[in-house]
Amino acid sequence: MTMRPREQQYKVDRPLYSVDSFEEEHEKVYRQRKSLLDHVRQYFTCDARRVKNTALSLLPIIGWIRIYQIKEWLLSDIVSGVSTGLVAVLQGLAYCLLASLPPWYGLFSAFFPVVAYFFLGTSRHISVGPFPVLCLMIGSVVTRLVPDEGPPMNITGFEGLSRDDQRVLVASSASFMVGLMQLGMGLLQVGFVVRYLSDTLVSGFTTAAAVHILVSQLKFVLGLVVPGISGPLALVYTLEKIFVQITSTNICDLVTSLIIMVAVFVVKEINDRYKAKLPVPIPIEVIMTVVACGVSYGFDFKTRFKVDVVGHIPQGYETPMAPDIDIFQETAMEAFPMAIVGFAVAFSVAKVYSVKHDYTIDGNQELIAFGVSNIFGASFKSFAASTALSRSAVQESTGGKTQVAGLLSAIIVMIVTLAIGFLLEPLPRSVLGAVVLVNLKGMLMQVTEVPYLWRRDKPDCVVWLVTCIASIFLGLDLGLAVGLGIELITVVFRAQFPRCSVLANINGTDIYKDRKDYHYINEPEGVKIFRIPSPIFFANIEFFKTKLTEAIGFSPLRILRKRNKALRSIRKLLKNGDMEWTTGMLTSSSGLKEEDEVEGRDNKEDLDLPVNLKDLPIKIDWNRELPANISVPRVELHSLVLDFAAVSFLDISALKGLKTMLKELVRVDVEVYIVACDSKCAAIRSPLALELFFVNGPFIRPFCFIYLFVIKIIICNKSVISLRGLCHCLFSGFIFYKVFERLLSKA
Repeated sequence: MTMRPREQQYKVDRPLYSVDSFEEEHEKVYRQRKSLLDHVRQYFTCDARRVKNTALSLLPIIGWIRIYQIKEWLLSDIVSGVSTGLVAVLQGLAYCLLASLPPWYGLFSAFFPVVAYFFLGTSRHISVGPFPVLCLMIGSVVTRLVPDEGPPMNITGFEGLSRDDQRVLVASSASFMVGLMQLGMGLLQVGFVVRYLSDTLVSGFTTAAAVHILVSQLKFVLGLVVPGISGPLALVYTLEKIFVQITSTNICDLVTSLIIMVAVFVVKEINDRYKAKLPVPIPIEVIMTVVACGVSYGFDFKTRFKVDVVGHIPQGYETPMAPDIDIFQETAMEAFPMAIVGFAVAFSVAKVYSVKHDYTIDGNQELIAFGVSNIFGASFKSFAASTALSRSAVQESTGGKTQVAGLLSAIIVMIVTLAIGFLLEPLPRSVLGAVVLVNLKGMLMQVTEVPYLWRRDKPDCVVWLVTCIASIFLGLDLGLAVGLGIELITVVFRAQFPRCSVLANINGTDIYKDRKDYHYINEPEGVKIFRIPSPIFFANIEFFKTKLTEAIGFSPLRILRKRNKALRSIRKLLKNGDMEWTTGMLTSSSGLKEEDEVEGRDNKEDLDLPVNLKDLPIKIDWNRELPANISVPRVELHSLVLDFAAVSFLDISALKGLKTMLKELVRVDVEVYIVACDSKCAAIRSPLALELFFVNGPFIRPFCFIYLFVIKIIICNKSVISLRGLCHCLFSGFIFYKVFERLLSKA
């Protein structure tokens, strides 16, 4: 390669290789695959290094506590912990309203999961606790099983319990189920599942969730009594009930909420604009809460203005409670999207801070951490936890270095729960609703992404819109399923209908680009360069053949049939003496008779055979004019180049279809060259075309278990939740995994 000082150029001088010639000149490395016995032996091998790595992976605190810098980090963690703890107290009370539970249970969710995550989590900056979207999903389950109006669902565990206790039992049991699912996915190493939730899907989903939260908090802001509604179109029915009672709005609640929202919004904007100059963000939510408590107590809002307040907050923690198995069966379908959403949001936030502060996080360990946190918290009557964006931003922006700040925030919540919780009893619930509404700004403003998505990537924009609209009208659980389905459909469409192109030379360069994208191009005469930027498989092989036929401008099979039909006519004329060979040319004294044409319509299967010129005295030039009014379409193309640089694999169906197409081209004298083809992309090496995905990655075990788990739920009508069904599912998945791995190892 030579470089010029003024113009950066390169020149490559090497032999022209085919695949076979390259393999002959350069010997490949032989890699022996491990057998099933080798995998088993390695799996059960135990040494000091493996024990150490396992301990560090299961208890990440061991890794970062050893390098903890007390002088540099402790003060920052203390300041951050106190600030985050004050916000966590308020958000715990506020977000608990979304879960349709008494407010003080939000303090439990801001304490117990944080303690467990302190030991097991890999992120040093996220603040674990209530997350509004997850609280709303918990609330929909709670109101479905224990509605505001009417009797609760017939569950044995509800006997002898008050309505609030029944709701707490539902929330804690559902959260326990969420934790079990997250822990199971973490142990099965399926942290990669979050990759199937794109940023676009999460954005549309959280925007819809913000709309649900907005509507759910209107009843607190307006001081109305609106029963909780769940299921499809719940948002529409809730708005209907609100507008029917709009004339009964409590003016005191409305004015208080407006004042709180304006003050919090203005100060938050100041915090964002001057965050570089402020040592600590102004804790405006805490300040306004203290002021609202004092004013409500001084003017007796509860008695004089009929304002609904937080009320009595019990001091201390309640005794642990076992989850209810009947509730497990009723909430299993809702618990799975909760587990996915809670982990996806937390992992996304953790990933942002890990990149910013240069450390790594482990998705599987995060699943284990949140699973244990939710199981531990649910045992003490808290509900499912994730991370709130605003609370995590406070913990990071106030100088938090490690989860010591998170632990200190939990201590602040504990102090409020054990000692000073009674000070919050006169706090109007409308204040909590106002705080929730102000914190929705970030999620609601995601709607501004739609014009950008439409300009940049219309399929992604469709995913955003469909996910958002479906989540608004069908509910968050069904909306997430619809959004995921649309996302997978767009992936299928992108692969099934790729943007194929014909490449041409850019004048003055040796670069070839799509001929539709540039003005000054040069397309080699008689040569077509065709590019497909996608894997070729059973779903798009027909599309590939159609696009290739359009690119070359003719159907090879049609040309082949025309030539064979013309040869049959020429042979007939030569046999009858109506055509002769003179001076290297075929000449005819008469045209083709009608009976010969009729005869030529017989035996159509012979027309697909290769052109046979052995018994003719001369080789026919099909691009020249033929005698006897015999017409054959001309083929100006002599070479076809297939650019397979972007083709990652071919399955058996694609291989057969491609082979047929290339045979037809060769039979009409078109030379075909395949360039930049990865030797590993052919399906010949693995008939199932699954080798690269399963054998070379850690995906087969979780795939088999998830497959059996889903089948078990569908077929057995959720009986997998029983201990016997769960053991049967795990055992079946293990056998299925071993058999499938054995088959692939032999492939």
